[in-house]
Amino acid sequence: MFEYTLYSWNVAGFRALLKKDLGATGGIIEWMAKVKGSIYAYQEVKVEEIQLKSEIRRPQDYRSYWHSAEKKGYSGVATYVHNDFKVHKRSTSLALDPDDFMDTSTAHFDREGRFIRTDFDEFILLNVYFPNGGRGLTRLGYKMAFYDRFLDYCSELKADNQKVIVCGDVNTAHHDIDLKNFMQNRKRTGFLPEERAWVTKFIESGFIDSFRLMHGDIPDKYTYWDNISRARERNVGWRIDYFLVDEALRDNITQADIHSDVMGSDHCPISLTLKF
Repeated sequence: MFEYTLYSWNVAGFRALLKKDLGATGGIIEWMAKVKGSIYAYQEVKVEEIQLKSEIRRPQDYRSYWHSAEKKGYSGVATYVHNDFKVHKRSTSLALDPDDFMDTSTAHFDREGRFIRTDFDEFILLNVYFPNGGRGLTRLGYKMAFYDRFLDYCSELKADNQKVIVCGDVNTAHHDIDLKNFMQNRKRTGFLPEERAWVTKFIESGFIDSFRLMHGDIPDKYTYWDNISRARERNVGWRIDYFLVDEALRDNITQADIHSDVMGSDHCPISLTLKF
């Protein structure tokens, strides 16, 4: 028997986080070494791999995979994998057939650096930074189109009998319990009926909200807090970061947690443990 411990974190700028002291563990590389994760999935890294030193891209016992946005200092995702675990395949395109170079239907999604797929022996991990609807809902149409393409992508994998784990910043709180001021936010992107309905639809396609599976309807558990209003000090937050796990892996889930004590970003890390 062996296990995977996965972490997901919207870091709101990887280079900025490298300069920050996260507390007792030191910086982010020291934190990774201390918690001993098998896989770390980071979103909103806002950096290109080439801009980082080799000891950051390949810290002791790990290697990393990156998908940066074409726009400098914007979006971007990265997945760090412990050397004990083999990656059989990786992709950064939401095209249903990433090997079909004539398929340009997802180019407008792919150029924003929001997606990395890594295939392991036991599952496929999709590290995703889902779009925000934007101020004044200017990007809501884009967000919903991204959501629909992503659901199609996952449905294709599941139809091929692949086991899938989705992690990242989904940018939507699913239920009232998932944000503090739910009544005041019903007309705000991140809690709109159509956004929440998509999360329901995605889960009903064969996925589990791992945190709710392990903790039930425990209240006041959030993953994002607004920095401007110092909301974290008052725990006025949103739970918008998830590990959504294939139903086929239900019996392998042993732990799912929110690490709100880890500072450094307006989001906090979440984790998932699976045993095989």
